[in-house]
Amino acid sequence: MLNVKVDELEVIKLCREQVQKIVQDVEGEYVFWDSAELKKRTCMSWNFIQELFFYDPRFTKRKIGGKWYFPAKETREFLEAWLKEQSH
Repeated sequence: MLNVKVDELEVIKLCREQVQKIVQDVEGEYVFWDSAELKKRTCMSWNFIQELFFYDPRFTKRKIGGKWYFPAKETREFLEAWLKEQSH
């Protein structure tokens, strides 16, 4: 018979460290998105984005040259809030 003892506090500590590392990696992935990334992240076409929320004054965007850029953190926060509002 095999008997294994696990230090539960150590396992919890290791799990928290790994989760924190993953979160930091994801958050540090992009500073801003371009329109292609926005379409990818929302699973929406450019026309649909424009119809639904592009012109919402709360939606932060900057046009540099002929290309749109969106700050990743603010865009993610806006999209999460916007989606919750759609259930009303």
